[in-house]
This record gives sequence, C-alpha cells and structure tokens, in this order.
Amino acid sequence: MSAAVLAAAATFAQDPAVSDPDFYKVIFENDRVRVLEYRDTPGAKTSMHAHPAFVVYALSAFERRLTLPDGKVLNRSFTPGQVLFSDAQAHMGENVGTTDTHIIMVELK
Repeated sequence: MSAAVLAAAATFAQDPAVSDPDFYKVIFENDRVRVLEYRDTPGAKTSMHAHPAFVVYALSAFERRLTLPDGKVLNRSFTPGQVLFSDAQAHMGENVGTTDTHIIMVELK
C-alpha cells in the first residue's frame, strides 16, 4: 500500500467502542479519561481502530498480534497484573493465543 493510503487508514480509524462493540465496553468516562473493558476469545479479530495515549492493565494471560496501518506487526504477550503504557496508535488486533483476552484500558484525553 502507498504511504498516503496507510496514513488515510490511520486518520479514519474508528473509535473501538463503535467499531468493535462486542469486544470493547465503556465502563467510565469523564473529561480526562475513558476507561474501557476489553474481552475476546482465541482467534477473535478487531477492525482497524484508534486509541489516544493509553494504559492497559491485563486481567488475564493472553497473546495478541497488532497490525498497524503501515503494515508493521507487533506481537505481545501479557501476564495477569501486567501494565503497559502506549502512545496514541491505530491498529487491528487479533487474539493469537489459546486463552481469552481480558483487559482494562484507560485512554487519556
């Protein structure tokens, strides 16, 4: 894909609570943060979506593959209680492990 098409994909990536409501649930929101609960099962995939800077707290052990708009792939493994900070990003996610994913995500506004 061309760089312009990839940039457009990132620009138009949707809110995950809108693009993937079966996986993401908004459990709290105010003018400073939005808190999401995310759950999926092995093999589940999300649509391309975007997050502002965020913190993830893993409630379960799981393995994910994130595909960024430029085609770069990030493989991540989490253990219960693990915390990760990420700058804003757009991605598609896939549960590539054998266990359910369960996280709490705090998006910064």
